[in-house]
Amino acid sequence: MHVTLSIWQALLIALWVALVESRILGFSTLTMRFSPLMTGMMVGFIMGDIKQAMIVTAAIQLVYMGFVAPGGALPAEPCIATAIAVPVALLGHMSPQGAIAIAVPVGLLGSYLYQFRFFLNTFALKPMDKYAKEGNARGLGFAIMGIPTLISFALFIPLMFIALYFGAPVISGLVANIEHGTLIHVLNSVGGGLAALGIAVIMQVIGKKQLLPFFFLAYFMSVAFAKLDISMTIYAIFGAIFAILYVTFTSKKSTN
Repeated sequence: MHVTLSIWQALLIALWVALVESRILGFSTLTMRFSPLMTGMMVGFIMGDIKQAMIVTAAIQLVYMGFVAPGGALPAEPCIATAIAVPVALLGHMSPQGAIAIAVPVGLLGSYLYQFRFFLNTFALKPMDKYAKEGNARGLGFAIMGIPTLISFALFIPLMFIALYFGAPVISGLVANIEHGTLIHVLNSVGGGLAALGIAVIMQVIGKKQLLPFFFLAYFMSVAFAKLDISMTIYAIFGAIFAILYVTFTSKKSTN
């Protein structure tokens, strides 16, 4: 059976991406732009499958979790990558690793789109100078916030809608036709490697050798206890206990 996105689903996801990329809500939307998790949840809510959407998004998050954004610039756009890869994965019943292999190139293309938005924002400079000379605070606020926001919505909504409504079903249909082929195996292998690369990057960002044993402890605990079906809540409790013990012992050592 051919599965596709409805017009309203594609439009709502496109609206969400435009909202996040416009940074209209300040640091809240800036944080959502850097992290795929909220976008993945919204896509899952819109498509009616939050559970599977979050499973896919969690894998995508591993790739981008170590990204650093100096000055707000990213080498890829996790929000755009998630908004495309998660619907494709849900429609084509792809594995999270396969979705990662789709998300990475889409995120790279999204970064060029975001840079093009900066170019379009230069058209707001002329009225900004005029309002500044006139001392028009309301007009200046519109030039600084309103015009870039309108530009962002005018740019991202139609492009994301076209990519979702026309592109996502085509990709998911192609994936369904070659579900057990070599290409899917390659996508899964590449996606798994990219997730490992993301973990390595965040380890490098942390940069404290004394904290690395805790990372490996958590990893091997998850492997050793996999058959016990322990929930994330229990793992979080273990993490809190280890953190308290670490702080307690290190603080006593520093005071002596």
